[in-house]
Amino acid sequence: MTKPTRIGVIGMGAVAQVAHLPALASHDNVEIVGVCDIDMPKARALAARFDIRDTYDDIENLLRIGRPDAVVICTPNHLHQIYVETALSAGVAVLCERPLALTAAGVEQIIAAQARAGHPVIVGMNHRYRTEVQAVRGFVLGGELGSLRGIRAGWYQFRPARAELGWRQRLAQAGGGAMLDLGLAVLDLSIWLADKPTPIEVTASLQGPADSELEDAGCALVRCENDFTIFVDVAWRYVGDQERFWVDVMGEDGSARVSPLRVFKELHGAPVNVTPSGASGRENPFATSYRAEWATFLAAVRGEVQAPSIDDQVLLHRTIEAIYRSAKEGRAVAV
Repeated sequence: MTKPTRIGVIGMGAVAQVAHLPALASHDNVEIVGVCDIDMPKARALAARFDIRDTYDDIENLLRIGRPDAVVICTPNHLHQIYVETALSAGVAVLCERPLALTAAGVEQIIAAQARAGHPVIVGMNHRYRTEVQAVRGFVLGGELGSLRGIRAGWYQFRPARAELGWRQRLAQAGGGAMLDLGLAVLDLSIWLADKPTPIEVTASLQGPADSELEDAGCALVRCENDFTIFVDVAWRYVGDQERFWVDVMGEDGSARVSPLRVFKELHGAPVNVTPSGASGRENPFATSYRAEWATFLAAVRGEVQAPSIDDQVLLHRTIEAIYRSAKEGRAVAV
């Protein structure tokens, strides 16, 4: 049996607790060598819950003493870039929660650091790994929907409490509001599903309460090459019976929707439901996506597969930056 892959977990917030630690527990031949958080009582409590021996309050100590093969970074956004670069300089592979950095320039610096270090870096775009998303991508890449015309996508959260948002309410730590928190993932998924069209221009509007420096809702129209368009709509303040997440792909010969999965094709002049049975699965897509994300990352750490490139994150962040400029200036801006 091969030696277990040694993992360090940095940041003990919600995403580590409900996503990464449970996902790691489902994988064989993995050893969590330590968790790291400035809140040591919380770190110790979670370490005990998941039967992890060591806790740290400094990433340098985790890297030096724990000697992990890889780390997952789940800290507030403003720490992502520096922690990724610190881990790479220590010879460690990195899975970093989104966003990879707060700016496109920061992403470029990480790409340069990765090139020097030669270790895998994966950004946590877990929605790419959802089973229904993988099914839709198969239809798109197979040309079964015809030439794509556009994608309409959105994510509404059910009024998360101020305590739940925590550092996400502070610009210096978050880097942006609902558009960065939710819109980045939706935009990434839309561009990835459409096989990476190049954004050219954006028109956006963002809204937020008067007492906040961050937006809690917004929308953006992204015009890409070949007249392909992406419309993104996000909100933290949605009042409804449940959270909403959707991606609608429109092609010349068919359409597909994520959550719930629906695929239609035009056959003999009529729309026909060709949704594959069982593609959505019975398990929560949130849990399955993180488990699949970890399977890909662990295989890359072990040298079994090539890690997905993070080069596309530069253009993604330039597009997000253009969205914020457009909303601030009240006009369409170039990416």
